[in-house]
Amino acid sequence: MRILVTGAAGFIGSRVAQRLLERGHSVVGFDNLNDYYDPALKRARLALLEGRPGFRFVQGDVADAAALAQAFAESGATHVVHLAAQAGAGASITNPARTIQSNMVGMGHVLEECRQRDVRHLVYASSSSVYGLDRTLPFSPHHGGDHPITMYGATKRANELMAHSYAHLFNLPCTGLRFFTVYGPWGRPDMVLSKFTGAMLRGQPIRVFNHGRSTRDFTYIDDVAEAVVRALDKPATPSGSFDAATPDPAISSAPFRTYNVACGRTVPLMHYISVIEQCLGVKADIQLEPLQAGDVPDTTADVSDFARDFGFTPSTPVETGIERFVKWYREYHRV
Repeated sequence: MRILVTGAAGFIGSRVAQRLLERGHSVVGFDNLNDYYDPALKRARLALLEGRPGFRFVQGDVADAAALAQAFAESGATHVVHLAAQAGAGASITNPARTIQSNMVGMGHVLEECRQRDVRHLVYASSSSVYGLDRTLPFSPHHGGDHPITMYGATKRANELMAHSYAHLFNLPCTGLRFFTVYGPWGRPDMVLSKFTGAMLRGQPIRVFNHGRSTRDFTYIDDVAEAVVRALDKPATPSGSFDAATPDPAISSAPFRTYNVACGRTVPLMHYISVIEQCLGVKADIQLEPLQAGDVPDTTADVSDFARDFGFTPSTPVETGIERFVKWYREYHRV
């Protein structure tokens, strides 16, 4: 395969690119290296890729149609993994325009390039944020996701609908992956694990929302990368069981599928914090606060579809994943 990976300097994108290179594929990474968080971390991730056989990096923004077209032309991509996005539900509340530009305009450009160049399969990142007000646990892609509570979740749901349109009109195989709370080494500094670890090492309090009662389906980064690679190997196909009279949002008469990518297990946030404490050897100073805007109290995924179709379910326990993260954090930050 010749694969274009957008967001290749990002947390998930860089690990996916590594995994693809390990399999011997040709990879062109595309990223704008923006300053949403410290670009030095993005460049450090890229340093793990640059110089490896089969990898080339092109800097640019998916919202810039000309720059993206040039990357497609240079890569000769047969397959695309679209992970570039303005991350963060909170960021979409404070700056919705930036989220819309990156996540929706960018997705539109990616879809059009895939159509024009006869790409064989597009795998793109969606999010558990699409479930929003849904409280039917575990979350299932067959339930849809039509009540997001942040612009981030809304743009990710819009991406799924845009992908379906291209799958239907142009027979472009599209697979959307709804990621659930991804964590691990090289994670973003605005994510809970990085924020809690840094604050605890500095002796500062940590803010725990929903008075510590939240639960999450935490998914380790290596498991996510493996899921992306497996999905890429198997292009979406039309479903013979799709019924237009009672349409299932996870399947279609077009080559389109949507899956959850998660462990399928509920982990209380307070247990997650206790594991961080054990790995650091530091007791957290916890400040309990109400549920914050744009957040949901609980997430758990139904992962049966992905397990059935790809023979894989993320399984790394948080005890292992957090230990690996803490080791990386100490080395990277020289703590």
